[in-house]
Amino acid sequence: MFDFLQGYDVLGAFWTTVKLTVFSAVGSLVWGTLLAGMRVSPVPLMRGFGTAYVNIVRNIPLTVIVIFTSLGLADIFGVTLGASDFKVQGFRLAILGLTAYTAAFVCEAIRSGINTVPVGQAEAARAIGLNFTQTLRLIVLPQAFRAVIGPLANVLIALTKNTTVAAAISVAEAAALMKTMIENEAQTLAIGAVFAFGFVVLTLPTGLLLGWLAKRLAVKR
Repeated sequence: MFDFLQGYDVLGAFWTTVKLTVFSAVGSLVWGTLLAGMRVSPVPLMRGFGTAYVNIVRNIPLTVIVIFTSLGLADIFGVTLGASDFKVQGFRLAILGLTAYTAAFVCEAIRSGINTVPVGQAEAARAIGLNFTQTLRLIVLPQAFRAVIGPLANVLIALTKNTTVAAAISVAEAAALMKTMIENEAQTLAIGAVFAFGFVVLTLPTGLLLGWLAKRLAVKR
């Protein structure tokens, strides 16, 4: 029944998808948190940069961003991210593009969590001598993260599915292998069902786990 899978490294392709998701998720969380800090910063220049970045990046298709990281950064400016091998270079550039795009959505999720923290807590922190960075790091962000586990779970699930765009720059992840198999085999529906099931296996447990965490760690007001 599944003879059409022979000769294809389906598990390896999904493992590449998992690695793309994990590395991009970590990068997006770090960069998105910094952007959220900029957006609520008292420094006008930082607020302006954060706002401009989020509004511009969110309105550019992900495919355009990922292709730009490959054709623009690598081919025109010679950015290789320390990789000499073409496949490794494509993988790292795909992570860069996915991180740059997803961070904008992470930023807005975290900023919504920051807005749930009572203003009085920040004022109290400043009253005892904490500066903006200390207030954000010690008082605001810990509560904000607990409030936005659910929205961040949605962003992570979207990121997992968005990794399929990496096929546009020849990264050998699940969508790229599916395209190759459809071109070579006559089992189009079966191939689509296998890869759809694979993505459900990746995303459904993530959503359930983070949904449970969101309820468990919710801030009681």
